[in-house]
Amino acid sequence: MFCRTMTALAVLSLLGSTHLAHAADKPTDPQIAHIAYTAGIIDVEAAKLAIAKSKNKDVVAFARDMVRDHDAVNTQALALVKKLKVTPEDNDTSRSLVKAATVERAKLDKFDGAAFDKAYVTNEVAYHKQVNGALETLLIPSAKNAELKSLLETGLKIFQGHEQHAEHVAAGLK
Repeated sequence: MFCRTMTALAVLSLLGSTHLAHAADKPTDPQIAHIAYTAGIIDVEAAKLAIAKSKNKDVVAFARDMVRDHDAVNTQALALVKKLKVTPEDNDTSRSLVKAATVERAKLDKFDGAAFDKAYVTNEVAYHKQVNGALETLLIPSAKNAELKSLLETGLKIFQGHEQHAEHVAAGLK
């Protein structure tokens, strides 16, 4: 649990430090598209692990919601980049997200039962806080394309709901 939460905090640090260190070098739309898509894929992979491992009906239901919603937003994102003829651009932030998530998934996979549920849900709260913060302070303000910005804003509303849902599930696990 501690490690998963630390991964979420590392994500915030990466996104936050990128923003602070390079305020004049905001991410481009292709980079934003890749960061947002990568963050969604990471959450889908964690949710699929939760669906496979958890026996708690609330945790499984939450994880299924994560798969459904993040897959839907990512499908819309892929359609948008295809329509705009934009190629999402891999970047230091998206690569760091993948690296941290890979390490963390391996750690999370070692938990079982209630310990897994608590670790997964605690991370989901922290992860959504970090991603929502990055959307609000970096990705949405940096997006130049109106359709991309609109999709990010829609995603933010959905992911804020995820954060609240995760907090509710976490409260039920205590």
